[in-house]
Amino acid sequence: MNAELSSGRSGPRVQFIASRDNPRYKAVKRLAQVNTEYRKQGQVWIEGDHLCRAALARGLRPALAVFSESFWADAGDKSDFLALENIVIPAAMMAGISSLSSPAPMGFVLDLPAQAPFNAGAATVVLDRVQDAGNVGSILRSAAAFGFHQVLALRGTAALWSPKVVRAGMGAHFGLRLIEDLDVDVLDGFEIPRVVTHVHEGVLLHERTPPNPCALVLGHEGQGVSAAVLARADRRVRIAQPGGEESLNVAAAAAICLHAIAVGPR
Repeated sequence: MNAELSSGRSGPRVQFIASRDNPRYKAVKRLAQVNTEYRKQGQVWIEGDHLCRAALARGLRPALAVFSESFWADAGDKSDFLALENIVIPAAMMAGISSLSSPAPMGFVLDLPAQAPFNAGAATVVLDRVQDAGNVGSILRSAAAFGFHQVLALRGTAALWSPKVVRAGMGAHFGLRLIEDLDVDVLDGFEIPRVVTHVHEGVLLHERTPPNPCALVLGHEGQGVSAAVLARADRRVRIAQPGGEESLNVAAAAAICLHAIAVGPR
């Protein structure tokens, strides 16, 4: 069952949907649950107050807003969250969309930004087959925080706009130039040094800080960077680990390197 709650020639349209077979609902559910669905639909699903406000703060306007009945029934002002098209659904259907243990009461469908052109001179993070969504999202947060506003993902890296990466990014996506599904040859186009992280080889980060801007390359969680990537390195860098652990989590290593490069030598 669908019901029009309100409509206006120039104002937002709000529709109540109670059927799981509704095509709009099914499309949103696929966006929320299938990692690469955003590439097919050209849209991205985000959920929760924090992510939605982060998108709005960057000037993004949702193509569709989805609200649970309980959220919609609340007396608070919702004008900031309204899209041109809005749907209200029962809590059980909202839970059917969300993969969170405690589903958020609202979410947005955003048009996928057009893939930006590669900037050969911009401070960049390059991801070489980094596959864990949590790691990728955390790296995007660090990149945004430390002024590396371009992120390139080589083929084999987790889909940058997949639901889990978007959640882990906590809004960082909206301030970054994201380019994905790239061949290793993209590294040949840089006009800045290519700094490749390595567990055992290279200059210690604290002894010789890489230049800023540079292209910082981070590799697969278990295998590190590929031989083809390593062959293109202008500098190899490693992090001192006086505690003796074999290696650092790639997201932790990224944060350490990005901070060191951003603040420069002391």
